[in-house]
Amino acid sequence: MIENKTYIKSFCTIQNNEIILNGETIFKTEPTVFSDFSKKAFRNFEIDYPKFFKMDNLSKLAFLGAELLLKNEIDNTKENNIALVFANKSSSLDTDVKYQKSISDAANYFPSPAVFVYTLPNICLGEISIRHQLKSENSFFIFEAFNPVFMENYANVLINIKKADKVLCGWVEYFDEEYKAFLYLVASEGNTKHQKESLETLYNK
Repeated sequence: MIENKTYIKSFCTIQNNEIILNGETIFKTEPTVFSDFSKKAFRNFEIDYPKFFKMDNLSKLAFLGAELLLKNEIDNTKENNIALVFANKSSSLDTDVKYQKSISDAANYFPSPAVFVYTLPNICLGEISIRHQLKSENSFFIFEAFNPVFMENYANVLINIKKADKVLCGWVEYFDEEYKAFLYLVASEGNTKHQKESLETLYNK
């Protein structure tokens, strides 16, 4: 059995109009819809990436978490071998429903290419990869609930076989204004062991 030498270097949770980074609240608003909350968060952190406003809500959710965890990890002078391993329950259903509505009414048949682009959940990984110029391994899985055992094993294998230097893992669930993002960066150094018990504790905080 391979010894687990990986650690949770940093983590971020986004839910209920609040962003928590490494256990500390760094942004919070009064109750509002996600589109409004995400715009306020984007501007609060002074992120320079206009394409953000064209993304679907799932991608915005993933993007914000990734931005906070990767902004100090990316070295623009070299290729950053950071893998992405994400999962959720609803896939891209929120966007799928919106797209279906655009083609269901024969009298007002107006399919939107801008919406259709986001009818796959892994598109959010593409948005993160483009933003941070990542050309590394990336996968998006669908589970009934957050699966810490799978995430632990998958990320650890990627690092142990040197497929990745670090792994950004994430549970990003969004459907009909109900949302939660729990993202964390796995590395060969850190203070918290990357294991099921640690992940369950951080996810449920």
